Amino acid sequence: MDTVAEARVLGKRVEYPKRYCPEILVAVPRSLNREMYGIAEGDGLFCGWDCWHAYEASFLLDSGLPVVGVLKLVYACDSRCIVESKSLKLYLGSYNMEAMGRTREEAVARFTKQVAEDLSRLLETEVRVGFHADGALTPLPFDFEDYRIMENGVEPQEVACTVYEECPALLGEGMRREAGEIKVASHLLKSNCKITGQPDWGSIYIRLKGACLPDEKALLRYIVSLRNENHFHEEICEMTYKRLTDLFHPEALAVSCLYTRRGGIDICPTRANRTEFLPPYLPQEHVLTGRNCRN
Repeated sequence: MDTVAEARVLGKRVEYPKRYCPEILVAVPRSLNREMYGIAEGDGLFCGWDCWHAYEASFLLDSGLPVVGVLKLVYACDSRCIVESKSLKLYLGSYNMEAMGRTREEAVARFTKQVAEDLSRLLETEVRVGFHADGALTPLPFDFEDYRIMENGVEPQEVACTVYEECPALLGEGMRREAGEIKVASHLLKSNCKITGQPDWGSIYIRLKGACLPDEKALLRYIVSLRNENHFHEEICEMTYKRLTDLFHPEALAVSCLYTRRGGIDICPTRANRTEFLPPYLPQEHVLTGRNCRN
């Protein structure tokens, strides 16, 4: 696999730009991972969004007073590329000493417009951008209130976990050949960065409706089997989605992964075979949403 683009800044010691620096951004083709799982461009397997939160977004007013907040980025999963996360961190850091306007409103508008333009140009798709300075002070909507946390309903001895590399065969164990729908989640999601090997922690939310259903203990063992996988966040979400599709041929399927922040940025991909099964709030750039147990 060609990882030249992925490794240009990730895993390397790179000095933070002192001034605005869009040229540091790196695009990574989605095809590098999708080919491994038989996901072809334009095959209609899923729709969805990649939703990013940058918690350390900051710039200056013309007076020198800093503005700080959370920058939310949203772009569609049918874009040809994703933005590499460390390059995004370096790019956003290049605004730290940039004066963006006389008033807060003017500066926020200029900042978000420039970020949207730079990322849309890089990814050749529309990137929607929202800036949030006080969202944490108000109750936040949460898309997954009615999902049941699978590990909370079992005794440890009921789920023996011995496999820590992705094992799709686990999903077929105890398959329930009965029509129905499940809405389940787990906070046990862990994978590793494919370049640096650093751990990535998150929660996964799965909605599946079909003629047969996974055994929940087997599904939980499968999620645990991702523990030593080296993939980007978007890839983990799509791999899980593809495995469930191939085995259960569901009428409806949605998989969302809410990863925790690392380096001040989190990535939350969501995929579904029908738009109405996508979470309503997460893909809205002007809405901050409630998060998982680690946020």
